[in-house]
Amino acid sequence: MWEGLGLQVFLMCLGAVLYSAVAASAPLEHSHRRRLSLHRHRERTGKEGQVLHRSKRGWVWNQFFVIEEYTGPDPVLVGRLHSDVDAGDGNCKYILSGEGAGTIFVIDDKTGNIHATKTLDREEQAQYTLTAQAVDRATNKPLEPPSEFIVKVQDINDNPPEFLHGPYYARVPEMSNVGTSVMQVTATDADDPTYGNSARLVYSILQGQPYFSVEPQTGIIRTALPNMDREARQEYDVVIQAKDMGGHMGGLSGTTEVKITLTDVNDNPPKFPQSVYSMSVSEDKVSGEEVGRLKAKDPDLGENGLVSYRFIEGDGMTVFEITTDTDTREGVIKLRKPVDFETKRAYTLRVEASNTHVDPRFIAWGPYKDTATVKVMVEDADEPPAFLATSYSFEVEENAHDGTVVGRVHAKDTDVANNPVRYMIPRYTDVEQFFSVGPEDGIIKTTRPLDRETLPWHNISVSATEIGGHHQDTKVRVNIKVKDMNDNAPEFATQNEILVCENASPGKLIETVSAVDKDEMAHRQYFHFSIAPEAVNNHNFSLKDNRDSTASIYVTRRGFSRMTQDVYFLPIEINDNGNPPMSSTNTLTIRVCSCDSKDTILSCNVEPYILPAGLSTGALIAILACIVILLAIVVLFVALRRQKKEPLIVFEEEDIRENIITYDDEGGGEEDTEAFDIATLQNPDGANGFLPRKDIKPELQYPMRPGGRRENCCLISMKNL
Repeated sequence: MWEGLGLQVFLMCLGAVLYSAVAASAPLEHSHRRRLSLHRHRERTGKEGQVLHRSKRGWVWNQFFVIEEYTGPDPVLVGRLHSDVDAGDGNCKYILSGEGAGTIFVIDDKTGNIHATKTLDREEQAQYTLTAQAVDRATNKPLEPPSEFIVKVQDINDNPPEFLHGPYYARVPEMSNVGTSVMQVTATDADDPTYGNSARLVYSILQGQPYFSVEPQTGIIRTALPNMDREARQEYDVVIQAKDMGGHMGGLSGTTEVKITLTDVNDNPPKFPQSVYSMSVSEDKVSGEEVGRLKAKDPDLGENGLVSYRFIEGDGMTVFEITTDTDTREGVIKLRKPVDFETKRAYTLRVEASNTHVDPRFIAWGPYKDTATVKVMVEDADEPPAFLATSYSFEVEENAHDGTVVGRVHAKDTDVANNPVRYMIPRYTDVEQFFSVGPEDGIIKTTRPLDRETLPWHNISVSATEIGGHHQDTKVRVNIKVKDMNDNAPEFATQNEILVCENASPGKLIETVSAVDKDEMAHRQYFHFSIAPEAVNNHNFSLKDNRDSTASIYVTRRGFSRMTQDVYFLPIEINDNGNPPMSSTNTLTIRVCSCDSKDTILSCNVEPYILPAGLSTGALIAILACIVILLAIVVLFVALRRQKKEPLIVFEEEDIRENIITYDDEGGGEEDTEAFDIATLQNPDGANGFLPRKDIKPELQYPMRPGGRRENCCLISMKNL
């Protein structure tokens, strides 16, 4: 590192000296060129005899350079500007403008020397464009046109290589061949790649040998060892270095870390950790219950480590089954059907474990499977009694007397002890207790006659309990069918009325009747119909047995009259031809109806001919209307009575001392006086034989009623003294 730093300082100092010399000689070169230019100009003037104006500027300079990162005590001399119009008398003034003028670059306005006052960094700005001009010091008038020039910052190796995207992570399959590409890393150098070797990088590996290598020019990391096993080591930390200056001494360097992970491949077969496994199962376990587990280990990951299990041989292949638990990758042995200690006490199975997915690249490393032996011991258990059949089916005659034997169930204790068994019927399976079972022999009997039409099947259970031991019990289903006996007579399928027209002609079919029977019908058995003996000689209707359990009813007379008879009853006898035969007499109701010429029924009621005994709805409404009208008349009469005038004489028991009576008759003077009995008017009660009481003062006085003519009214006042 110190060697590199010393070399850089040396190069910086050497560059400064060289550029100082170039800058010092530049004015001489510029002046020389100018003199050559003037000399040619004079020759052209002498030959042609006329003055030609020059088209070039009066001063020339080359491109300037300044070294970056210079840290000397004095400003760096970049170069010197000089114009041939400058006579050296101080009248020419040099002016500098452009990028960094006055801050980074300063010029001596007399000599034209340009100095850099600050340290320059090429990585920040590689060049500066400036403009120089010579003016008259006194008047500031341009002596020459302005001209641009460039100051380039010369690069030095001051930036180390950098890995911008580190640290890196890579994956490569295990067991990869040597030279397998893992990934490529790339470093960048901020130095000028066009100048020297400052940005020429070389890659090398500092950590990770001998497993990996890196290509010096490209940075590609490759595997360096064969058969790297993930199961032995999965991750590797690799350090890569990038060095500039082509990797030579004095170059700067940068490093990065690369974490490389080996990915899994199926390069390991499954392996049982032991060759023999011992398991046990109780004989009371049911199908589907787990017996035990075993696992073949496979260090591979994911689908590469998936293992499937199967039986390949053994005497229990039909008794047991094996499945794979996908979560634990274990083989799970389960019962396929129950085992019996008394029948077989041990089983031997051969189990094979194999990989589900095999990589063909490593198939030569196989076989990718392993086998183990499993021994299963059956344990004895106190089991409940077992029936000889899984279910029983019996038949019993309908109406059989109580105590009839239906059938027998049989169970036994399968244990070594072989304890006796007791039978019973759980009441919830035979709620009405139609059956009983012998507690010791298992014989099922009826307790009452059974009716097939009420309940054709009886489904009960019989329980067998072990006497002694743990009193375990077991149940069996018993299905009892009640066999049919011909104990029900047939009857009409429907009880609807048959309608016949009044104008029906003889021989007309009016109905086809059928019958039903609650009993079971035997093959080719049918019902027989006939008119009952008491109606055989009727002249109205006839019957024809169709011999298919139906009968047709025909009219035998011409015309009917509803006025004479509107309903006819025809008794029909139905026989089922069973064993024993059963028959019944059913009455067929035939109603006479009014029909049109097309035998369309118009009416079947008898209201037009016979008045109903009860009141119709219209009559009731009329009666209610009359009652309402009478009530209205009574209310009106009472109201009118209240508005009529009161009688002149009050026939009440109370004593009225004074009455005022008014009337509208026209007075006749003396004639009226003579025409009326004044005494009667003074005492009207006395005229009727009624004498008012004089010991009670009247309390009621009637007001005078207005008359037609007030001047003709006569007011009579009577007082009882």
